[in-house]
Amino acid sequence: MNRLYGFALSLVLALALVLPASAGQTLMMATTTSTANTGLLDELIVPMFLKDTGIEIKFVAVGTGKALKMAENCDVDVVLVHAPGAEKVYVDKGVLTDRTQLMYNDFIIIGPESDPAGVKGMTVTDALKTIQAKQAVFASRGDNSGTHKKELSLWKSAGLSVPEKSAWYVQTGQGMIATITIASEKNGYTMTDRGTYIKYADTKGGNPPLKVLVEGDKVLFNQYSALAVNTGHCKDAQYDMAKQYIAWMASPATQKAIGEFKLLGKKLFIPNAQ
Repeated sequence: MNRLYGFALSLVLALALVLPASAGQTLMMATTTSTANTGLLDELIVPMFLKDTGIEIKFVAVGTGKALKMAENCDVDVVLVHAPGAEKVYVDKGVLTDRTQLMYNDFIIIGPESDPAGVKGMTVTDALKTIQAKQAVFASRGDNSGTHKKELSLWKSAGLSVPEKSAWYVQTGQGMIATITIASEKNGYTMTDRGTYIKYADTKGGNPPLKVLVEGDKVLFNQYSALAVNTGHCKDAQYDMAKQYIAWMASPATQKAIGEFKLLGKKLFIPNAQ
């Protein structure tokens, strides 16, 4: 009996050493649609984090504006978003803390291969001016997402008013893949992050109807960062778990996995944790 008891105790101690101490816990996260559309979360991050820590991530993929609002409403513990200006506002308000840069890609303007407005190879400013002058169809997400916020800033930096009342400017109020589909149906243009475009191209067998026409400007840089919900704002936020997730995302092993995550042989995100 003593030997049996000793074996059982040894087994319990051994399991305690190999099983994550936080097993069975759940982290609530709000994130942008691009991290979900690309498969980065479901195929890589969520299963890896569960395996490494025993913590399950439950996430909702919405526009960055909505993700930040969910943090303010204390509905989540952490956010993974891509709108630095908006993120700063919520940090300054005391809603979010510990902003950590994790990865990036870039924004691109895509359109029909026939390029009816003739914008291929132009700068972003010249492309937007040409699209407006020729009243070519442009599909905007119109949903306060990180991509939408960036698009609005580009109209402004081009010295143009946002053409929200123009018939050729279509505000979809939907996610990126749906907006790309609408632009394609209308033989028009839209702006997307490159990762989502690669995913879209993959669903079209590598030959999508909309092609990359404008790219490479420094202003199209697209940074993704994680931020923990501040317990000073939301007393029940799981701050320690959020910090663990952020540190794990910034770790060399996870950064390497993000850099190796590809479709059509192309990287969807470039790791750049500081």
